[in-house]
Amino acid sequence: TANGWTAHSGTTNAIDVGASNGLTYAGYSGVTGTTGSIEGNAALLDNTGEDVNKPFAADVTSGTLYYSFLVNVASGDAGYFTHLGKATNFAARVFVKPSANPGKINFGISNTGTASFATTPTDFDLNTTYLIIVKYDVSTAGAASIWVKATGVPASEAAAGTPEHTTAGSGQATIGGVYLRQYAATQNITIDALLVYSTWFGEAPCALAVGNGVAVCDAATINFDTYTVSFAYTGGNSGTYNLSSNVGTIGGDNPSTTADGTITISNITEGQNVTLTVSGACNFTKFTIAPECKPINPLPFKEPFDYAVGTSLASTQTWSNTNAGDTIDVISDSLTYPNYPASGNSVSYVGIGSDPSVKFTVTTAGTIYTSFLINVTDISTVTTDLSETVIAAVTGDSPASFRARLFFKKNGTQYQLGCTTATTTTPAGYDTNLLNVGSVVAVVIGYDFTANELKMWVNPDFSTFSNATPATVTEVPATALTNLGGFILRQDSAALTPAISFDELRIAETTAALLSVSQNNIIAGLEIYPNPVSNGTLFINTNANAEKNIAIFNVLGKEVFNTTTANNAVNVATLNSGVYILKITEAGKTATSKLVVR
Repeated sequence: TANGWTAHSGTTNAIDVGASNGLTYAGYSGVTGTTGSIEGNAALLDNTGEDVNKPFAADVTSGTLYYSFLVNVASGDAGYFTHLGKATNFAARVFVKPSANPGKINFGISNTGTASFATTPTDFDLNTTYLIIVKYDVSTAGAASIWVKATGVPASEAAAGTPEHTTAGSGQATIGGVYLRQYAATQNITIDALLVYSTWFGEAPCALAVGNGVAVCDAATINFDTYTVSFAYTGGNSGTYNLSSNVGTIGGDNPSTTADGTITISNITEGQNVTLTVSGACNFTKFTIAPECKPINPLPFKEPFDYAVGTSLASTQTWSNTNAGDTIDVISDSLTYPNYPASGNSVSYVGIGSDPSVKFTVTTAGTIYTSFLINVTDISTVTTDLSETVIAAVTGDSPASFRARLFFKKNGTQYQLGCTTATTTTPAGYDTNLLNVGSVVAVVIGYDFTANELKMWVNPDFSTFSNATPATVTEVPATALTNLGGFILRQDSAALTPAISFDELRIAETTAALLSVSQNNIIAGLEIYPNPVSNGTLFINTNANAEKNIAIFNVLGKEVFNTTTANNAVNVATLNSGVYILKITEAGKTATSKLVVR
């Protein structure tokens, strides 16, 4: 803080400058390098305590920011150590973590406090100096990219190649400075030669200014849909600009001949991220995260988790992730409970991670009932007795709007469940019965909009169950709920969330519909084999084995095969080798699957 930096968090263990610990990197540091100064000292992030930021002369509220620095990691306990921001609103956070391979580390980037790394991250060495370059599109959409270089300083963004990782969303629309953070004493990181620019290493600004991509789904169905991205621009007709995209079809206005307009990329298959590359008079890229074109499920709704074992729940066409982290995955077999028919598989989760959510038709009147089965299989990871955490919730019209929270509380070798609309529950909000680890428990949560009454039933007798059945917990919320429209599974923390198996989620407007709700968009007994298929014949079996329509789409969303047949053998010999989306429709029900042809 003696050199124009401002402390914004912590009051002990200031970030110090090491003696003659400056980092060297050919072409970046040194008299002839980008920084234009002889190597001297560098900042040490080797403790916990004070975090600092260097404010800009003026806030940045639009356009793009680039920041680069040299880094040498001696030990890299997982956490972020530098970022952009304004006050305590942070973006473009650079993370480090130990690799799965001993002695190696990985770098990632995220706009939130939850780390985000490449699906298959690159391994980097400890005690080695790297040049890190970060690009951030200043907006709440906030695409952020990170390049990690061992040698060389790329002359342009295009020359830098594909980033190590790119993320988007949850960004900040105002950036006021660059920040250094001390995450842990187990981190030992040296930072040097920090630069912040509005263009790639301060190159002349491009006359063409392209805004952030706006992605819109062409449809939102249980199938894999397509979407379109639009990029508004100004400053065209100022040079020759070549446009290319990694996916989809480029259209819209031509910035080489039209001053202001919109570039579009269409026919993009849901799940595929987009990189628009501009070359010619300028060289830069614009990245857009693929939207989730997933449907809002009509009521009554049933989820038997009839997906392949090992599937990430959020990768299905019914569920979405609300944050990053360890996924909630499908496991084999279903949970069972008397008079509550079960089918398919189940899911399991423990500790901290992503929180998948599902949407249903937003409801503002009447009563909404939600029922499910859980089995708490291990509470040994919960470190504090009588600590409480939310393990699931009925939400409003967005996953972040928790309405009815299901609480878990460890109690010795057993546990309790509670339910409330508040952020914490009270003794009156808990079922007084202690539940056993390893036993299947049935839960029903109901909210009556007219009476403003929340009820929870634990282990009811479903042979006689109705709204008149005495509730285990009853609450009259201080503020009446305005809507219900979703359900979320929550992985709070390693010290609070036990190991849970979860199954047979049902949501309905009456108890009768809750117990008789039919299975949505699932073809019973569906089997697809072999997959990959290499001999030209694909077999599709179902319990009914009725007439079915088979449609196959390529990764661009173009239909390349369509037939209707009552046979279980389908000739796909006309398909070229590659990855496809297989859509099967039988008796009004539809299923989709990835198909690989060799």
